[in-house]
Amino acid sequence: MMRKILIAAAMPLALAAASGAAAAPGAARATLSGGAEVPGPGDADGGGTAEVTVAEGANTVCYTLRVEKIATPTAAHIHRGAAGVAGPPVVTLAPPTAGTSDGCASAPAEVATAIRQTPEAFYVNVHNAEHPAGAIRGQLGR
Repeated sequence: MMRKILIAAAMPLALAAASGAAAAPGAARATLSGGAEVPGPGDADGGGTAEVTVAEGANTVCYTLRVEKIATPTAAHIHRGAAGVAGPPVVTLAPPTAGTSDGCASAPAEVATAIRQTPEAFYVNVHNAEHPAGAIRGQLGR
């Protein structure tokens, strides 16, 4: 009887771990596409990913960007803005000129805290000469 209770109690934890249900605090991801650009058009066949982490109490945003099928990026930023809305850049990232870039960038405390607490209120945008307003974009989320 005790064994059945332990197995039943352990199942939800095992399922959550296996599904990756619990994202690390302060971690966010985005899938980037040209179709998500606002205002468009972005690069129709461009794509990529962004992984962003903000440690609690830190004024630093760490990131990894991966892009494909776009002309050489000239700039990359995290912008404040909901899905479908163009917003101002709040953190400058190194453009992934060889397809990837990673590093950590300084951010005002208010911005870092907001990205950590509500990543869905921000998006990642990668720009190039063909699409100076943005080639690909992705909304951050957990």
